[in-house]
This record gives sequence, C-alpha cells and structure tokens, in this order.
Amino acid sequence: MKQLTVYITALLLFACRSSKEVYMFSSFREPGRDGLHFLYSYDGYKWDSLPGSFLHPQTGKDRIMRDPSIVKGPDGTFHLVWTTSWKGDKGFGYSASRDLRHWTPQQFIPVMEHEPTTVNVWAPELFYDDVENQFIIIWASCIPGRFEKGIEAEDNNHRMYYTTTKDFRTFSPTKLFLDPGFSVIDAVIVKTGQQQYTLVLKDNTRNERNLKVAFANKPLGPYNEASAPFTGKLTEGPSVVKAGRDWLIYFDDYGNKRYGAVTTTDFQKFKDSNDKIIVPAGHKHGTVFKVRRKILGKIK
Repeated sequence: MKQLTVYITALLLFACRSSKEVYMFSSFREPGRDGLHFLYSYDGYKWDSLPGSFLHPQTGKDRIMRDPSIVKGPDGTFHLVWTTSWKGDKGFGYSASRDLRHWTPQQFIPVMEHEPTTVNVWAPELFYDDVENQFIIIWASCIPGRFEKGIEAEDNNHRMYYTTTKDFRTFSPTKLFLDPGFSVIDAVIVKTGQQQYTLVLKDNTRNERNLKVAFANKPLGPYNEASAPFTGKLTEGPSVVKAGRDWLIYFDDYGNKRYGAVTTTDFQKFKDSNDKIIVPAGHKHGTVFKVRRKILGKIK
C-alpha cells in the first residue's frame, strides 16, 4: 500500500510538472515600495518565490504597489492594477505586459476624482467578463457621510465601486458596485458556472473583519445578502483559484501572522486546507492566474 501511495503521488507530481501551464501568484512585500513580486506553483498548493521585483511603482502620491491584481485578456496580454497610496489618491495604478517582464508605461487611472471627499482607493481587482467582452475593475473607497454610519469611523466606512473598459484607454463612469450595509473591502468576483457568479469579500467592521461570500447571476450583480463568515477574525485579501475539482481560496490570516487557505466545491461548505499549502514567508496578497510554462521559464 505504501509503495502504491508513493507511485500515485509521483504520477500526480509528474502530471503537474508536465502541464503546459503553471500557476502564478502576484504578490508584494511590506511596506509595498519595492513593487511587484511573483510566486509560482505546479499544483496551486505548494509555492516558490521568484527573486526580485518585476515592476517598481512610479504612480500615485505614496508611490507604493499593494494588492497587485493581474488578469490575462483574450489576446494574451496580462493587465495589472494596484493600490498606489494608503490615503489621498483617487485612483489606482495600471500597466500591461505580454511576458510579465516588460511592462508598458505606468498610468494612474483617476476613477474617484469626481468625488472630492474620497479618502482612498483600495485593492482594485480585475475580472474579465467573457459574456460582455469587457474588463470589470472593482475597488473599495470611503466617502465620509455617504452611507449610514455603523460602528466604523467616518473615514473607514467603505463600499465597493466599479468601472468597466475594453481597452484600458476609455472607462465607463464609476458606479456603486456593492453596499451590503456594512464596511466592505477586498472583494473578488469568481465565475463558477453559466450565469453563476460568487463574490468573496471582507466584512471590515470591527466586530467581524473576516471573509464572506455572496451570489449573483451576473458579474455586476445584484448580489444577495452576504453569508456567515467562513474564516476567523483578522483575515483579508482573498485570492481564488480552481485547483483540480476544488476551488481553493487563499487569504491573509494576519491575526495569526500566516497565509491561510480553505477549499470548497460549492462556496457553501469550506474545509481548512492549511496543512496542504506551502506559501513563502513575507508573501502578501495578490491574484492567482495561469501562464504558459515557457513564460515562467524565461522569468526564471
């Protein structure tokens, strides 16, 4: 039996390493000033770091790069957006690449300049809508006094906003994406089936600060009421990837000073998977995506 187990494990490892695609995880390092980092994996569970920074931030008030979100468009171009400042900026950074090494000149996309009292633009997240053939970008912003005050301070009462684009040159007017009745940040759209979309989000209220899910028939919603939390407190930055038959949700378990993960098949029941993952120390949340092996080979 032991020999059979070893044999099966070896076969699975060979299958992962012989695949034409590998997993990449965009990342940053605190305090976010040295730019874009990457992890890579052959199975979506065990990760290694690629040394160095692949893009140094040059936009925004603070010139930092946090929460780097990457999605590959239908033409093979990788699009990147990121948080440029903790407070004071009314937009996010943008750049694009064909190989994850050479990047277009960085741009600042001022999506909240029409709201002069906006405190921040946090964690922009990319999603490609293959039905409407457009990119959706969602992010968290706080506009003091705009929404009913809960237990949060007025400069910490966030809601999710969005814009859409087909070419990253012109953008639709910014609109409210999600008001769940509480301060919300770090939301991620996941397509889980035909006309089935799941939103993984952080309830950022002081008594919660955990991850929840909501569901919709379209990527822009409307989403139903957020679920009960599926993580403990002091968790944020969800990243979702399909690994085999399971959905794997990574998150920053900052209360325990570690990276955490759960698996699910239906986004209703979740299984702790911390014993199955290996994530290098210092990794901070971005997005998981797939690339051709030769792209990783050239980077390495």
